[in-house]
Amino acid sequence: MDFGSVHLYLVDLWVLKSCRKICRCCALPSDAIQVTQVKSGTKRPSQNDFNAVFLTGTKEALQFPAWVVAFALIGIGSIARETGAPAGVAALSTLLIWAGPAQIIFFGTVASGMALPSVALAVTLSSFRFLPMTIAIMPLLRTPRRSLLVEVLSAHLVAVTVWTECLRRLPKFPENERLPYFLGFGSACIILSTASTLLGYFVIDHMNVFIAAGMLFLTPAFFILSVSAGAKSLSDWCAIAIGLGFQPLSEKLLGPEIDLLAIGLLGGSCAYVIHRMYLRGLS
Repeated sequence: MDFGSVHLYLVDLWVLKSCRKICRCCALPSDAIQVTQVKSGTKRPSQNDFNAVFLTGTKEALQFPAWVVAFALIGIGSIARETGAPAGVAALSTLLIWAGPAQIIFFGTVASGMALPSVALAVTLSSFRFLPMTIAIMPLLRTPRRSLLVEVLSAHLVAVTVWTECLRRLPKFPENERLPYFLGFGSACIILSTASTLLGYFVIDHMNVFIAAGMLFLTPAFFILSVSAGAKSLSDWCAIAIGLGFQPLSEKLLGPEIDLLAIGLLGGSCAYVIHRMYLRGLS
């Protein structure tokens, strides 16, 4: 599991440096920042307020989103057992790697006898998609005197379900309540998913293969529904429509290795151009 730790360190450190560079470029002078904070009423939440908002995030995650990602990661436990990994390693893979595809790569490459540095590199590169996701959500979590440990923990908790739901929910909260809500939401998801990974490890012999496949499908299905629920502008809906419409063709022409990357680039770019043309037409 040292390689899960390497993955966590490399990805989170990279994300942290990128976020800080963006924050420096966009930051106001220190005097202006102090004035802005006084005018907007932004304040550091007390311990009681922090705990209350943290519990709110936990409760809302447990209402449905955390169960979706937890059911999807039951299959990770079964994969870990099939490769001969101990139950503790299966649980730690969820806590430290926290990405289903990367966990599959981890167990598959280790079982195949691949060199350990190559395993660490493969796991890290497979989670590269979390970099832009983390950069997009970290500005919403800005608080005065945020520690390095909290920044690293926040970056680590970013996953597809956590990102889509919190990106939609956080703007509704005051700035000083967003970080504790996010930490509560993400913690509930990762802890419940760790428990489900252990469950999958021990019930593999009693699990129907079709049920396991259906559980793995829950995450992409919920992702589409969540993104659709958060879509507000024309560009959002265009990106969703183009992505869904051209994905089968992209997979056929480019193969399963880079089809999602290509269709994401195409869909987002086309949606941006369409939205800009629409705004120019209104003006």
